Amino acid sequence: MQPQPVITVLAGNKPVTGLCELQREAEVRVTDAAGLPHALAGADILYLWDFFADGVRRAWPAAGSLQWIHVPAAGVDKLMFPELVASDVVLTNARGVFDRPMAEHVLAALLHFAKNFGRALAQQQQKQWNRYATSDLAGASVLVAGTGSIGRCTARLLTAVGMQVQGLGRTARTGDPDFGTVHASADFAAVAGNFDYVVLAAPLTPASRGMLGREVLAALKPTAVVINVGRGALADEAALEEALRTGQLAGAALDVFETEPLPESSGLWALENVLITPHLSGDATHQLPLLAQQFADNLAAWKSGRPMMNVVDKKLGFVAS
Repeated sequence: MQPQPVITVLAGNKPVTGLCELQREAEVRVTDAAGLPHALAGADILYLWDFFADGVRRAWPAAGSLQWIHVPAAGVDKLMFPELVASDVVLTNARGVFDRPMAEHVLAALLHFAKNFGRALAQQQQKQWNRYATSDLAGASVLVAGTGSIGRCTARLLTAVGMQVQGLGRTARTGDPDFGTVHASADFAAVAGNFDYVVLAAPLTPASRGMLGREVLAALKPTAVVINVGRGALADEAALEEALRTGQLAGAALDVFETEPLPESSGLWALENVLITPHLSGDATHQLPLLAQQFADNLAAWKSGRPMMNVVDKKLGFVAS
């Protein structure tokens, strides 16, 4: 009889859904970031239930027996430190769980600007009855930067409401089932001016960091709106704020930022053409059991030697399609 695997769960202050079930399958050590080095000693698996927590790199010297890390999140950029990338430790994520909530968040943000709900709320608070012009999403063009599962789910939903959707990915191609045309990321500035909306849904990698920079912002229509649900560092935040303040860009819905929480000193808070949400585009009430079950399914595969789901290509920084 094989000994039970040892799973270290980085939980922080978050209750771990499915913990009782896990404890029947393994020796489970629940810890916070401060206790992670001690809890990693001799562990086979690291389960980052609190995926916003820091401390994995600091605890890495204690991870000599580690074979697998699972992150119940889509983005794994915080874990792409050289020691992990160079190791044989398998990294998996929660690809698929967040696709629909994030796509719906993007649609809501687009409707917020197309229907000018910000003005409606301001008028409601002032008890004003003033009609104003709105626009349709049907027929509007949108470029989705990121052609992974989140970008594809977003593209399908936006297509369903009549938008003209194209993609931005590593390589250019035509005939894509969800985007039709996919433009190469290197051509972002060259094609950006053709779209009414730009959605950032790409993973954060060295290649994508700062992809929405001054050159792309200068190429956008002054009526364009940017939605960022990927990572804050996909955009040059200072350049984006300047473009929004000067009218170079009509608006932005930002769910992610270079520093989180967004500092009170940020000028973005005061801009009326910005919708700020606190990194919640992927949240939905039904997700915790799905995340727990996804890890349980992968644990069963790992224990039996079967291929696991959602293995991250550590050189790329995401699950390759």
